[in-house]
Amino acid sequence: MAKKIVGDLSSSSTNFGYDDERGDYNIVEGDHLLYRYEVIDLLGKGSFGQVVRCIDHRTGQLVAIKIIRNKKRFHQQALVEVDILQKLKEWDPRKKHNVIDFDQSFYFRGHLCISTDLLDMNLYEFIKIHDFRGFSLKLIRRFTKQMLGSLVLLHHKRVIHCDLKPENILLAHPAHADIKVIDFGSSCFENEKVYTYIQSRFYRSPEVILGMSYGLPIDMWSLGCILAELYTGYPIFPGENEQEQLACIMEVFGPPEKHLIEKSTRKKLFFDSMGKPRLTVSSKGKRRRPSSKDLRGVLKCDDEAFLDFIARCLRWDSSRRLNPQEALRHEFITGVKIVPVASRRNIVSSVSSPMKRSNTTVVNGSARPLPQPPMASGGLRPLTLGTVASISPIKSASRRQSTAVNNGASQAKRASHTAVNTSGGAAAQRVSVKAVNSGRSDFAAAAAAASLVR
Repeated sequence: MAKKIVGDLSSSSTNFGYDDERGDYNIVEGDHLLYRYEVIDLLGKGSFGQVVRCIDHRTGQLVAIKIIRNKKRFHQQALVEVDILQKLKEWDPRKKHNVIDFDQSFYFRGHLCISTDLLDMNLYEFIKIHDFRGFSLKLIRRFTKQMLGSLVLLHHKRVIHCDLKPENILLAHPAHADIKVIDFGSSCFENEKVYTYIQSRFYRSPEVILGMSYGLPIDMWSLGCILAELYTGYPIFPGENEQEQLACIMEVFGPPEKHLIEKSTRKKLFFDSMGKPRLTVSSKGKRRRPSSKDLRGVLKCDDEAFLDFIARCLRWDSSRRLNPQEALRHEFITGVKIVPVASRRNIVSSVSSPMKRSNTTVVNGSARPLPQPPMASGGLRPLTLGTVASISPIKSASRRQSTAVNNGASQAKRASHTAVNTSGGAAAQRVSVKAVNSGRSDFAAAAAAASLVR
């Protein structure tokens, strides 16, 4: 039987002995929350608090409960998260948009607690158990459709996630490729932005780095970074700090246009008085030169549709990036190439041109209309063990090459890449869904490795 903590009203310790000095609730396995949830173990810990696995004795189901730190700044942001989660539940009653299922929120011994469904490993862990080799485009496409499904809902309701990254995208089951977007602890409504400094560094958009006004497109930037990482196994922009982060971006896409630099409130940190990028040297002495690489070379990929999709997500000018609806109609998702209107006019013009008339047959006086791309379907069929072999996560050996980015800087320091907000609190850090000090075997890793490797 676990030794439970008994509160002492006369105690000088934090929260009558229920909290540690940091304001985190003292977790005791086997103890209860609200006389309903039995604590099984600790799933993860972040700047916001802790996440525990529990049995809900009302339903008999396993759930995840996020216990917010007993500090005012974290409590206030958690209230925003609860509001967004509640609205997402109302907006998506049929659970078609791949966002985490919210159960309820409640207070227990001074802590705000958020109960959600229990999911499996996150995509970073999924990449890790496959030795950072990257995945096939078939599996990446399946993941992308689901992430876009979440972003369609968020963007339609004008909600910015603000912290999309592999750690915040979880597998719903180890033997399936169904995913859900989690952690709305940094999220906000577009017209109620609280922080100027958000997103984890590797996935941080240029407008946030440069101190410009930001909006919904920052999530599409993060999506582009995530897809590149799913393909190579490593972050595409592994900056050690903000200066190098922007240098990593310029190394591939060149410097931003002058009008964008002029809008930056932090341009002096990154550009000289002439608007030229300042020289950046990493801790290992590496210098990154603008436009010295291209996307094809960095990803070591020859799939034109995939390269175009990522390039359109990673445009400097946020107004020119793909939005989720446009992304769902992209050739990478649909498999159907969309011919631009100008090209269609050229086709019609060439068909009806007198110079070509002797070599061209015209039916009913007009060119045959081009087929329209199919619309993306609302749901995805479950990926069974029988079909999972056809969507192998690992890229074929002929394409599995070392990445062009510096891999050493991207793994050991991942835990430190969460932005700190301007009010002095930290934006919600990633939560590792790996059980802490658990004696059980890692079923998720074993099942995924056994069932998904070709």
